[in-house]
Amino acid sequence: MNSVINDNRLDDLTNGEITRYSRHLLLPEVGIEGQKRLKAAKVLIVGAGGLGAPLALYLAAAGAGTLGIMDFDFVEESNLQRQVIHSTRDVGRPKVASARDRIKGINPNCAVITHSNMLTSANALDIIREYDIVADGTDNYQTRYLVNDACVLLGKPNVYGSIFQFEGQASVFCVQEGPCYRCLYPEPPSPGLVPSCAEGGVVGVLPGIVGCVQANEVIKLIVGGGESLAGRLLLFDAWKMKFRELRLDKDPHCPVCGRNPTIHSLIDYERFCGLKNDDEEPVETITAAELKARLDADDPLQIIDIREPHERAIVKFPRAKAIPLGQMTRRIDEFDPKIDSVFLCKIGRRSVYAIRALREAGYTGRLLNLKDGVNAWAREVDRSLPVY
Repeated sequence: MNSVINDNRLDDLTNGEITRYSRHLLLPEVGIEGQKRLKAAKVLIVGAGGLGAPLALYLAAAGAGTLGIMDFDFVEESNLQRQVIHSTRDVGRPKVASARDRIKGINPNCAVITHSNMLTSANALDIIREYDIVADGTDNYQTRYLVNDACVLLGKPNVYGSIFQFEGQASVFCVQEGPCYRCLYPEPPSPGLVPSCAEGGVVGVLPGIVGCVQANEVIKLIVGGGESLAGRLLLFDAWKMKFRELRLDKDPHCPVCGRNPTIHSLIDYERFCGLKNDDEEPVETITAAELKARLDADDPLQIIDIREPHERAIVKFPRAKAIPLGQMTRRIDEFDPKIDSVFLCKIGRRSVYAIRALREAGYTGRLLNLKDGVNAWAREVDRSLPVY
């Protein structure tokens, strides 16, 4: 495997750098030349969360010359269980600022470029063009497809990782004759079918393991040599402590990297992933304050908690009837269309799918979604409840 770094960009190492990276220099597979390539490398990490944390920490420690950190979010207390690049004192700060400070604390020689905006079809090519490699630490399908397509169009390697609950995946896409993300997943799952980590949970060490695998793949691409995960999908089950590997072949009919590609520019990825539908009737919402006012007035309401039993054990909601999302349509007879129904989940996303499922099943009563879910109720109404 050849390095992605042009030798014309290599600068000599200082004495201080030789001391800092001496354990790398003792490896014949890395050596002086490999470390110089690391020094010359520019890596964009998309997402400063669970996967981006170990990616940034270990690439900085390894001597990557320039790290781009892209994230538009702010540090929350619930991030600290797994996003080890941030600390308690960083709660409320932009993640890119927190990550930059930690990277500089590990290795002041590492240049950090922060991108505190969302990666979009409008800016992706201009941003990614300036880097040698992209490490995808995102947690949603629309950004994964966006990163993939931009990398294919620009000829940049895409080091992929994803996590959910106890399971993780990693691979390398868009290199040489290898496959891309679309070769593995030609179509995204239906909206709401796969919950996010915020909704389904994730064991804290899992992103550390998968993110370190990604960092290792980035280092091999920079240094040159070794056996890449290109053409292979690494699967990891943290609960069973098992690794598996699947062979990935390039799809000759892939619309972006196949023999006759049909995608030559970036598209609307929210629409592609089914998150935007102009023909879909919007869902009516109710705020936590509005719901409290109606409860205080003893308005007749059907409050439906669609969360799973283990979630309801964390926070119980007053007067709510438990009907999990998967049981919604077959229990339609339990609803009274003459009474307003309020649906709730953790953050107000899954409850939208419950409402739409009932509409499609022909339910005619008024359906309201609790905006921002149970967490909004805990923040705005009953602060004795935890936010989870």
